[in-house]
Amino acid sequence: MPVSDGIIWISKTVKEFRRRSFRPNAIRKMRRRAVFKNGDCNILQSRISKRRLRYLQDIFTTLVDSQWRWTLTIFAIGFLGSWLLFALVWWLIVFTHGDLEEDHLPAKQAEANWTPCVFNIQGFTSCFLFSIETQHTIGYGVRTTTEECPEAIFLMCLQSIAGMIIQAFMVGIVFAKMTRPKLRTQTLQFSKNVVICQREGHLCLMFRVGDMRKSHIIGASIRAQLIRSKTTKEGEVLSNFQTELDVNADGCDGNLFFIWPMTIVHRIDENSPFYFLTASDMLNERFEIVVILEGTIESTGQTTQARSSYVASEVLWGHRFESVVSYNKDRQGYEVNYSKFDNTVAIDTPLCSGADLSEFYRIQQISDVDMRFLSPYRLSPSNSFLVQSAPISRVPSLEPLFKKEPSTTNGQKTSLNQNDCKIQIEDSFMEKPYKELKPSKESKSQKECKAQKEEAKRKISAINAVKRQSDILEEKEEEEEQTSVTENLI
Repeated sequence: MPVSDGIIWISKTVKEFRRRSFRPNAIRKMRRRAVFKNGDCNILQSRISKRRLRYLQDIFTTLVDSQWRWTLTIFAIGFLGSWLLFALVWWLIVFTHGDLEEDHLPAKQAEANWTPCVFNIQGFTSCFLFSIETQHTIGYGVRTTTEECPEAIFLMCLQSIAGMIIQAFMVGIVFAKMTRPKLRTQTLQFSKNVVICQREGHLCLMFRVGDMRKSHIIGASIRAQLIRSKTTKEGEVLSNFQTELDVNADGCDGNLFFIWPMTIVHRIDENSPFYFLTASDMLNERFEIVVILEGTIESTGQTTQARSSYVASEVLWGHRFESVVSYNKDRQGYEVNYSKFDNTVAIDTPLCSGADLSEFYRIQQISDVDMRFLSPYRLSPSNSFLVQSAPISRVPSLEPLFKKEPSTTNGQKTSLNQNDCKIQIEDSFMEKPYKELKPSKESKSQKECKAQKEEAKRKISAINAVKRQSDILEEKEEEEEQTSVTENLI
């Protein structure tokens, strides 16, 4: 076989790779989550000096953040304590005035011509009932204050003001707890897994986010943070180093028109921290991707933030999300099927790193006159690249392009080896189109120059055969997919 033929070495399929990686006895590193799937932070605060005092100084936030049972318990204790406190003060006032003496009780006040501070006070129980009536302005009309005791008039005004303040404080806490923006996040949904596949010739990391309410999130924006260990040049180990990931959705640069579920994409390019990670590296790497969705609630105008996270075990390599939005002709509108929200479809994806894939396409563009060598969706999800347009035996023109063992000729080939990825292509063919070939210094013969051109033409015709067969199968798959979608809609 000529040395100038491009060699694509086929080693294994994605199914074989997954069976090896997910077998029961496989050892996989798991990372403890900093953020749970429901958005709660897995952070424990400890050894805080004067912690109780600090929390009491911000009592409103403490009560809003506390659980309902504690909030209601504090409400009950607060109201009951205020009633008892003012009842005790009322009892002291009537006791010091002498209204509780036997001759000055309500039954004998008319005979003794006695004017009490408060009518119809028999004892502490009567004072407690009068305290409740005064604080909540019930006003049954049986017990009333008189002009006999100025301190009683002052206490009545003070208790009325205190009752309004306590009630407003309690109502404010209940309202704040019930209208917290955090509760709005219960109807915001993130996909269970994150997937990696090819899109526009690049490896892309993708996850899905959706809103199940009719009232939408205004000004929604999405961002993602990568948390993993990093070692600086000075040798310092940063155990939880955060890196911002560039994400976008349909070219929106993170700003979403959030009316239906959207797929958020992070392109694995030279600016991505995943650029040099292969599929096997991704499984063994320890990291956590925290995704954050922010926006304004349309109904209340409050700002809300929804969070979720993904660890290495939740990354599906060689998958893409299944479509959930379709047009319903009967209802005359777009229908979102949330039962398929987490569904994924396995597709052909290279298992090499983004750096190796970019290098492959760079060499491919140099080699091909019209800048197309293989369709990015015809690459096999193995540890090399495979043209899956048709079996080799069915494409006679492809036989010179494939062989089982890579050649080791020195000085004539460029070899790219990165973990699971191996590509070997001849420099003389990949770097110069046949029109630019000239007689070499060793041979000035026109016949040799003509032979070189004919050889280059033959190679390009073989490559075009690959492209044509690939395009035919792509069109066939698209037609089958459209037919299946139409049948599902019917």
